[in-house]
Amino acid sequence: MLKNAFLSAEDKNFYEHSGIDPEGIVRAAIVTVQNKLSGRRPQGASTITQQVAKNFLLSNEQTFERKLKEAILAVRIEQAYSKEEILELYMNQIYLGIGAYGVAAASLLYFDKSVHELSIAQAAYLAALPKAPNNYHPYRHTREAVARRNWVIGQMQSNGFITQDQADKAKAEPLAVVARTTGPHIFGADYFAEEVRRQLIEKYGERGLYQGGLSVRTSLDPRLQRMARKALMHGLIGYDLNEGWRGPVTKLSYTGDWGPPLAEVKALSDVPEWRLAVVLSVADQEAIVGLQPRRLVTGEISTERERAVVPFEQAKWATRWAEGAKRHAIGRGMAGVVAAGDVVYVEKVSGAPGERQVFRLRQVPEISGAIVVMDPHTGRVLATTGGFSFAESEFNRATQAWRQPGSSFKPFVYSAALDNGYTPSSLVLDVPIAIDPGGGQPVWKPENYSQKFYGPSTLRVGIEQSRNTMTVRLAKDMGMPLVVEYAKRFGIYEDLAPYLPMSLGAGETTVLRLTAAYATIANGGRKVTASFIDRIQDRWGKTVFKHDERVCEGCDAPKWAHQPEPTLVDEREQVLDPMTAYQITSIMEGVVQHGTATVLADLKRPIAGKTGTTNDQKDVWFMGFTPDLVAGVYLGYDRPRDLGRGISGGHTAAPVVREFFADSLKDKPPVPFRVPPGIRFVAVDHHTGMRATPGSEGVIMEAFKPGTAQPDTYSVIGYDSEEFGKAQKVTPEQEQGLQQGGLY
Repeated sequence: MLKNAFLSAEDKNFYEHSGIDPEGIVRAAIVTVQNKLSGRRPQGASTITQQVAKNFLLSNEQTFERKLKEAILAVRIEQAYSKEEILELYMNQIYLGIGAYGVAAASLLYFDKSVHELSIAQAAYLAALPKAPNNYHPYRHTREAVARRNWVIGQMQSNGFITQDQADKAKAEPLAVVARTTGPHIFGADYFAEEVRRQLIEKYGERGLYQGGLSVRTSLDPRLQRMARKALMHGLIGYDLNEGWRGPVTKLSYTGDWGPPLAEVKALSDVPEWRLAVVLSVADQEAIVGLQPRRLVTGEISTERERAVVPFEQAKWATRWAEGAKRHAIGRGMAGVVAAGDVVYVEKVSGAPGERQVFRLRQVPEISGAIVVMDPHTGRVLATTGGFSFAESEFNRATQAWRQPGSSFKPFVYSAALDNGYTPSSLVLDVPIAIDPGGGQPVWKPENYSQKFYGPSTLRVGIEQSRNTMTVRLAKDMGMPLVVEYAKRFGIYEDLAPYLPMSLGAGETTVLRLTAAYATIANGGRKVTASFIDRIQDRWGKTVFKHDERVCEGCDAPKWAHQPEPTLVDEREQVLDPMTAYQITSIMEGVVQHGTATVLADLKRPIAGKTGTTNDQKDVWFMGFTPDLVAGVYLGYDRPRDLGRGISGGHTAAPVVREFFADSLKDKPPVPFRVPPGIRFVAVDHHTGMRATPGSEGVIMEAFKPGTAQPDTYSVIGYDSEEFGKAQKVTPEQEQGLQQGGLY
């Protein structure tokens, strides 16, 4: 039907002529003379083949030379291609307005349908567009569009493609364009879609992306994407509310109808939960606001005017103005927050249009951050958000922001230790330490976040409580070159400087890289490559890229002849011993159960993770994972500055991951972490790491590799008797057992 519509509108003799239609030329010449006498434009006589020649090989200039070239090329095209091939080229490349090239794109953009779903009237409208898409715009020139469509329907009937009854019914139909939204079609996935676009341009170039006919299948999970976006937004908003009110978006002066000037204020298009509003009046306990009018599909402003109330209770947080904010609203109650003419963001609390609508006051957070959700077994990025609003800032903080991970890097230092002879029960000294870097630089004296020191502690406790001095001593005992090697293996850094501060996460990386590194631990030590794209096919359906590089032996058998089932061969690099991966996972479960991330403990399911807080609280992190899902989050200002006293990864970032896991795992049964063969569990004292005795308190089941066990003597890594004696008093028994080294 669609082909018949285009033939009727553009070239009814297409299957009879050889590229040039003499009958059409004569007919066009007669009409052109008539049009010239009446002052109208001349009529063209180009066949579909000529239009293919022009679209692919020539310009649009109106010259005799171009028309002559077009005719010659049309004849040669007819000799080289079949009629069906020529029609395919034409219908898949012709420009049909609103950014649509080809009938498939136009069908989606105008009617949100595939081409085989179009009605006669809809097919006729698309066929009406090649002549002049802008002249038959469905909203700006509706009458002309309907007239041209009906003319095409008449041509289809006169050519015998439809009956008179079908033509009459089609002409009676309204234009009924249902414009499909352009851009990402999954709500809240703008950062994800933009990252895919950037990768495609890098791989195929701009021409390949926009003209290559690529079909791209991404790894996005819309359900998880909505949950990740919501969790990050709540985290950013929650922090920002405590920082105080910075005042309105702008001030509005209006007389009479406030709708048009308010409609001109640009709102965040990807935060539909919020609406811009102008304050119309202010009382002690509430403000009356006018909501920004919605735009109709035609682009015009709606004549409907909605009013709502913002109670003081829903704006009480704004009574404390942010430091440095220019305060302009003076008074008590609501008058101390806003004034008439202020344009502010509000979020609906209750009420429907036509009823009393209640909203709460909102402001766009200054703080930003990112979240990445990944499948640990494949590296597929299931969801990501690179900031509060893509409309506000297209900078993707998940992939483009290089930040210090702080303590969230420590598990990789401890993984290196566990992979090289240490055990979870190995004791490391937690007392003040001073490092002289030489070269006249000041002595470096790292401290714990609590600014306290706790003496000999196990590797487990070092991670659970995020002890800085323990990590530095451990890195010093192993040697920083080993830490650098493991950081590179995991893909966190390309070239980490071998200095001890780097063991505390002083290097810079991205959320995406760190999440992929945690995914490697979660899956048992297989290195994963983060991927937003599962597969790319060209216009002929041939797969030109796929993320899953596993080899499937026996998958291409022509038939089943009692052969074994096909097997997938995973040749990815094993960057960490599976038993080491389980040990560090078990330790990070302790971070959630009784460490720095206990905010997740009430979810009552196996979750491992690590918090991170950088110097001066400039960035806060939490990386968390279950056996089949990894989520990484950081929060911080784009221009790094102190987030405030008491702010930490466990306090600010971990709740974001908690909310995400609470939503995403709500209907799924808890799955324990998979224990690799060979791991042996021994009851040990949680604090000393030594074998538990009857009646011991704080007993845990610790994971040991074959050939290793809990220590039988009190041996501490990094011990120096003089240094330790200055730090704290010890019992004679402890002093007798303390010695250098201690790989257990």
